[in-house]
Amino acid sequence: MLTITKEFHFSASHVLDRLPSWHPCARMHGHNYVVVLELSAPRAALTEAGFVRDYRELDAFKKWMDDTLDHRHLNEAMGGGVSPSAENLAVWIFDLWSARLPELTAVRISETPKTWATYRPAARGGEDAP
Repeated sequence: MLTITKEFHFSASHVLDRLPSWHPCARMHGHNYVVVLELSAPRAALTEAGFVRDYRELDAFKKWMDDTLDHRHLNEAMGGGVSPSAENLAVWIFDLWSARLPELTAVRISETPKTWATYRPAARGGEDAP
C-alpha cells in the first residue's frame, strides 16, 4: 500500500457548547487549523503517472476549505447539532470528501501545534466502532 498526505491551513472560530460553562473552550475562541488528508492505494492501482492521486487534484479541496471554513464560525459552517470539536471536524470532512476522493483513508486535524485528532474509518484501514 502506498500513502500520500497533503497539509492545508485555515483559521476559524468555534464554541464547544457541550462543556461546563467554566471550561475555557465553552467560550467563543479560534484556532489556526491544520488539516492533513491521507490517501492510499495499492501499488497496482497507481495512476499511469505512478501516483496514488495527483496532488493538483486536491486543489478542489483547498478551494472548498477556503470557501466553507476559512475565517468562519464552525458551529455554523458545520451545521447545527454537531459539536465542532477537532474529532467531529475530521469525521465531517471525511464524510463530505470520501466520495470525491475514494483513496481517502484518513483526515487529521490540529487546533494547536501539540494536539491532533485523526479519523480513519474501519472500511479504509482503521477502527470505527460505535
